[in-house]
Amino acid sequence: MPATDKLIAGYQRFREKYYEENKQLLLRLAEEGQFPKIAIISCCDSRVDPTIILDCEPGDLFVIRNVANLVPPCESHDSYHGTSAALEFAVNGLNVESIIVLGHTQCGGIKALMDNPETLDSKSFISTWMSQLEHVRDDILSDDKLTTKEQRYDVCEQHGIMQSLENLMSFPWIGSQVKEGKLKLHGWYYDLNSAKLFVLQESTSNFVAMS
Repeated sequence: MPATDKLIAGYQRFREKYYEENKQLLLRLAEEGQFPKIAIISCCDSRVDPTIILDCEPGDLFVIRNVANLVPPCESHDSYHGTSAALEFAVNGLNVESIIVLGHTQCGGIKALMDNPETLDSKSFISTWMSQLEHVRDDILSDDKLTTKEQRYDVCEQHGIMQSLENLMSFPWIGSQVKEGKLKLHGWYYDLNSAKLFVLQESTSNFVAMS
């Protein structure tokens, strides 16, 4: 049976149940537009759906997904910048109040970066994208305190979130609003095995389980 058959059956259930039960909300969003207060940068990983993890309704989140939930630094306009364009719309068009970088355990992009430091294909789109964290990877590989692959993966995933938060501040229209107190930045880390959500504490740079 084609995998798309499951999607078609799901759409039919959506029309018959969810749509009918939430018609007023969906029609209001269609007629009035979207006004989310939160933008969230999440990984493409099929196991990490922020709307499900955070139990949100349509219109609650402006979701930006890419490999390893990375935010690149602000760069020139002479190329294609999907994540940067989405951030620009979220901040300047939708006036979101918060931006969350949502990382997770068992990230395939991070594993590729950590496991193959010498053999990454320079012509690969993924390799080029993940090269943003090469300096993070190199620091982790030289840290004698990290003795297992799992430890190195976890640290790289968490430091990737921190790097993305730092890169967010390189966009002038984000940095200025953060400094003025109009916009807040958050780093969250989701554990696939335990379903626990960890929040980055600015004062300690540690991730603490959300209670």
